[in-house]
Amino acid sequence: MSVELEAQLESLTEESLAKGLEVFRHHLKDAEAGFLNACVRCGLCADSCHYHRAEPTLENVPGRKLDHITAVFKAHFTTMGRLAPGLVGAKRLDRDMARAWVDAVFGRCSLCGRCSINCTIGIPMPTLFRAARRALGAMGLVPEDLQATVDNSLRHGNNMAIEREEWVETVEWIEEELQAETGDPLARIPLDKQGARCLFTVNPREAKFFPLSLQASAKVFWAAGEDWTLASDAGWDLTNYALFTCEDDQAAAIVKNLTDAMTRLGCEVLVIGECGHGYQSARWMGPEWLKRAFPFPVVSILELMDQYLDAGRIEVDPTKNPHPVTLHDPCNLVRHGGISEPQRRVLRRAVANLVEMAPHGVENYCCGGGGGQLAMSRYRNRRLKAGRMKAEQIRATGAKMVAAPCHNCIDQLGELNKEYQLKVHIKTVAELVAAALVTPTPAEAQP
Repeated sequence: MSVELEAQLESLTEESLAKGLEVFRHHLKDAEAGFLNACVRCGLCADSCHYHRAEPTLENVPGRKLDHITAVFKAHFTTMGRLAPGLVGAKRLDRDMARAWVDAVFGRCSLCGRCSINCTIGIPMPTLFRAARRALGAMGLVPEDLQATVDNSLRHGNNMAIEREEWVETVEWIEEELQAETGDPLARIPLDKQGARCLFTVNPREAKFFPLSLQASAKVFWAAGEDWTLASDAGWDLTNYALFTCEDDQAAAIVKNLTDAMTRLGCEVLVIGECGHGYQSARWMGPEWLKRAFPFPVVSILELMDQYLDAGRIEVDPTKNPHPVTLHDPCNLVRHGGISEPQRRVLRRAVANLVEMAPHGVENYCCGGGGGQLAMSRYRNRRLKAGRMKAEQIRATGAKMVAAPCHNCIDQLGELNKEYQLKVHIKTVAELVAAALVTPTPAEAQP
């Protein structure tokens, strides 16, 4: 544990511990609290967890991680826990227990939820772990680099603190590249187009490190003749790391950037780029955080590309992607987000040979980069070790290309590629579709 976090633990007061308990209980609904006493010790969660599969120690068993939380709940919120703590395994929240919580819910869990769907009781582990993360946040125990990512979004409107001028210049440069690639001087990446049908949002890493990803999405929109735009001010970044710190007020403020941009630009459809947690945040959690239904549909670009192909708005030639391709299933997009088939239908048309991992879909293994793990440098070695399951899955397919519809996953897969010598290329689904496009003439591409 870092010196800074250890210092925060040592400075905990009775008041801060009481605040943490108050927040923990407040965020735990009664139905969820009932699950804290439901574990039957079957052990199936251990085999489901990529941390435990990669390093089979007791502390990596999801049920063991839950034990730390259950012990505190019993000690403070149950009669037997208060009267006879030794009989029911109750333990009060103190510095040592807070340290155990940090290690369990931040350091050994990516909130992927695979343990829950394989739990014989159906214990909602991520929900319970989120309540613990929220309590740790109230005590000032969120790892500082994860919190810094959230703070960037709150201050700058994007998690990488990219200034507006830099963002606009980047978009203009990518637009020039798009025009050169398509041979169409009218190919555009519109900024702040009032009344455009679609507002497209991206991960800031595309602007900083993966411009070809944004260019590929733009090429697909161009080929489909879509009426779309990006926002130049807050509202272009789809990420929301407050999903991982579990600070609902901060998460609401970040997702409001998207709804405000939709209102400001008068768009009809909010399109989420290839990002697992960004999709879950905007599509499912956003209305809960803001406590109101969105007056517009939220769709993934994967769904949009599926619709384009189905409607004949774009045409692809799979022979342009001749090598075997396997598909990574981001947990927040597939298991939590419900988007499993559109990307498969798209890839079956856009690549010559799609080879599925085993298991895949909702039973996929987390790559290890979710839950904010990529932003918490202190857990890097654990993250790479936990990614061994995903690395072995990829190697077993024999694929030379991995399609990963999530930039956080792409970062983790890139590190796994080096760590485990996989020798694969990693691309977004849009990049593979863009490569396979049978492009229209400039005249045909005009909306």
